[in-house]
This record gives sequence, structure tokens and C-alpha cells, in this order.
Amino acid sequence: MIWLRVLRQVIFVLVYNTHERDIYFSRHSTMSSIIHSLQWLSLFFLFTSICVSSLKIPRFGTFHRRNHQQHQTIFSSQLSKDLKTFYYMQRLDHFNYRPDSYTTFPQKYIINFKHWGGAKSNAPIFAYFGPEQQIPDDIYVGLLEDNAPKFNALVVYIEHRYYGKSTPFGSFEESMKNATTRGYFNSAQAIADYADVLLHIKQNLSAQHSPIIIFGGSYGGMLTSWFRLKYPHIAVGALASSAPILYFDGIAPRHGYFYVVTKDFKDTSESCYNTIRKSWHVIDRIAKKPNGLSILSKRFKTCKKLSTSSNLKNYLASIYTGVAQYNDPRENTLKVICDAIDGAANKTDVLGQILEGVVAYDWEKQPCYEMEGNEEPDETDIGWAWQTCSEIVMPIGIDKDDSLFQPEPFNMKEYINYCQEQYGVLPQPHWITTYYGGPDLKLNLERFASNIIFSNGLIDPYSSAGVLNSISDSIIALTTKNGSHCLDLGPEDPRDPHWLITQRNTEMEIIKGWIDKYQADLRNSTK
Repeated sequence: MIWLRVLRQVIFVLVYNTHERDIYFSRHSTMSSIIHSLQWLSLFFLFTSICVSSLKIPRFGTFHRRNHQQHQTIFSSQLSKDLKTFYYMQRLDHFNYRPDSYTTFPQKYIINFKHWGGAKSNAPIFAYFGPEQQIPDDIYVGLLEDNAPKFNALVVYIEHRYYGKSTPFGSFEESMKNATTRGYFNSAQAIADYADVLLHIKQNLSAQHSPIIIFGGSYGGMLTSWFRLKYPHIAVGALASSAPILYFDGIAPRHGYFYVVTKDFKDTSESCYNTIRKSWHVIDRIAKKPNGLSILSKRFKTCKKLSTSSNLKNYLASIYTGVAQYNDPRENTLKVICDAIDGAANKTDVLGQILEGVVAYDWEKQPCYEMEGNEEPDETDIGWAWQTCSEIVMPIGIDKDDSLFQPEPFNMKEYINYCQEQYGVLPQPHWITTYYGGPDLKLNLERFASNIIFSNGLIDPYSSAGVLNSISDSIIALTTKNGSHCLDLGPEDPRDPHWLITQRNTEMEIIKGWIDKYQADLRNSTK
């Protein structure tokens, strides 16, 4: 089924063709060590079984993995000398008073002091909430770094617990080995961590009156909006980029992720859409032949013979969802793929057209294509699988209206049974809406929340569950018709379209207003 690679490789496929515009992360985004124990090996098999199951929740992510390492260092290398790494001894459990809850672990955070105006001037702090992956030592988030000089801001990056160096039990393997150690791995603990680190930084720098603005993308964007609801006394405002906070049980959109992917392709090219739609049935028909897998392997130039036709379909689905989620408006890879598929119509059959799309996606022909999905899982793969089987339960499926793909509706009962079987705990599909806001979330935001920007690009499939209309004067939705996942967090580039420049400028103007209001209130309070 298409979820094998969609779960592993894309939907984290969340930002745009990162080969040109990575938001951050540089050289090392995967685990640096191999599987070095039978315990870790068993976890690998556990994850593998998850991937081939009916698990329906796509992974998040603020960047696209494709050709990631090759193109990021141009940004990070310019700033690495300005970044300083620190570790805060974080409490294991913020919500319990058992003796073991006072256990601590080192939580990584990074600061760029270069442009900060200092505590005496109450200069602001821009804090980036790390999502479900490690934060490298040379991290670069363009929106923060590009605007720090204009605001004389301190820039802080905080790593999410259980990822990277911020592991509670000495290593990621130990932290994930059983239900007890995994039990401290949730969003409420994570945002409490962020609160502790931010207060620690302000105290260390004697910056009690420096206003904090928090930033995050995708899952990190969800965390910033939730943080603003739970800790409004710590952060003055929040920018939540591509945050699908409405994608939960009871408030999930009728037309969701795959509906938008379908619309993106249909709007780009009706004939391309029809070709992709037909291709699944063609693949199924050939796969049923006695030598069907050999035929498909040859047609798609796979590096080794396909073991199942599902692996081929998973590979193709990951490309389509990836380009929809992360499409770079300067290159429009979605259109490049469709042009290649349409352009081959007069010289080959449906499968030949699909292969031309694969070649276009890779920019050039490869000797062969690895479609078996045999990559070792990294921390994000394993950690996100746990998070989606515990509290981040998003009912994402493929309905009949999502006609680019074969239907595969979400089944909550099967999902709960599966997660219980794999982890020994029941997922909590209602907890996110209970803790952060349920069916009346928009009404609650209007009544109780303030100073949150929800930014979304409408070609991003996760925009289907984003806040797309402003709720009040200070709960503001900014949308761009051609924007993709977390695009606004990227660095400024001379080739940026005008609408993207306008979006970023609007975001920072709103943030400036929050800071000015804070500074005015501070002056009035000291008179």
C-alpha cells in the first residue's frame, strides 16, 4: 500500500524542494550510528512492521529530505561561527512528584548572540521550537536569521526531547526501548521543556524584560500555537507555519491531505492527473501476471527486482505527495513532473509516462532507481511513529474524492488495535482536542487566545487542516495561493516571488506590533 513510503519518506515531505531552499538542517539529519544492539535491532523490526501496516498518519516535517545534504551548507556555513551550543539539565517529568520525575537529562539549545541588542535595551528573543528531529550545530532558519538584525534579536533554537542530543535515558535506543521510557515522550512535556529553557535563558542573561516571540513549522508550528495557549506569560506571540492543528478527531476536515494533493495535480494538468490515476490499475494488472514483478522492475529500472508491487506504488506516491507538499514556486517541480508525463504521451504507454515523471523528479536519468524502501529508520521515523500511536492521532485517509490515489479510508478502530498491539498502550485520539481545544477550537481561540499567526500555503496538503481565516484581530491567518509547506520560514532569496516577500514582511510587521505593544506596556508599568 502507498503508506509504506508515504509514512517513511514524505509527508514530512513538508516544505518545498529543499534542494534549493532548505529551511535549516545541514549535513547530518539521520542517526550517526548503526544498529548496535539486539534491543535496537528489535526496535528496527518493530518500526518496519509499523511501516507495512495500515498506519495512516503521514509524518510531518519542515523540510524535504530530497538531496538535502548537498544544498544546505551554503546557508549554515555562514552562521556556524556565530552559534553557541548549550545544554540545560531538564526535568524528566514536569507533571509528577514521584522521586523519579526529578531525574534530569541534558536538553540541547543553540543561541546566536550576534545581533542581540542586549538585556539593558530589552531587545527581543526569537525562539525556534525544534520539531521531531535533531537540531544540528549549524542550524539555520532563514526567517529568524534574516530578521534578527532588524530587531536586534537574540536567536534561540531548542531541541525537542527524545531527538538528537536531548535524550532522557542516555541514548535514543534506551529512551525508546519500552513503554516506561517512552511514556515521557509527548507534546505537553515538550512545551513544558521549552518554557523551562526560555526562562533559564532569560535569567542567565538578566533579560527578564526581553519579549519572546516563538516560531515553528509543521509539528513545531503546532507546538508554538499550543505553547501560546498554555504559557502566554512566557511568549508574547507565536508564528505557527503550516500547522494542521485542526486535523484531529472531532474537528478533522472533510476533505483532507490527499484531496489537496489531487487538486494540486488536477490544477496543474488534467491529463497528468488522469495518467497518474490510471497508472495504479495498470501496475496492479501487470503485477498479477506470472512474471509481473519482473516486468515492472524492468520498466521502472529498479536497482533490484521488486518484491511487491506495493513498493513501486509507495515510491511513486512519495514523489507525488512530496512535490505537492514542498513545491518550490521558483522551480515548480510539480509542473516539471507533469510536463514530463504529458510530454511522453505520444511516444510511450502509461508506465513509460510515469517513468518520465520519475526521471524529471530526479533532474536527470539514473542508472537505476531504488524503490524497495530498504533505508534504515532514523530517529524521526521511529520517534514520530510513537508520537502518532500515542497522542498525535490524525485521521488521515484516502477517500473516493481523493481520486489521484486508490481509496484507502482511515479506520480508527483498526488504528487503535494496531497501535495497542505494537506498543502495548492505547492511543488517545481525543486527548489533543481535550488538552488544547476541541470542536469549538476556533471559538475558543477567539475568546481566550491572542497574538498567533497561522501561515499556510494552499498547495500544501496540510493546509487542509490549518487555520485559513483570521479569527480575531490578533489571531491572524495568512495564506498564499501558491505557497507550500513552511515556505515562509525559508531564507530570503533574490528569486523569491513578490507574494512570498509580502507574506514574510506582513508576518514581521505583525510581530513588530506585538513587540512595540509589549515595550509600551512595560514602560507604563514602571512609571
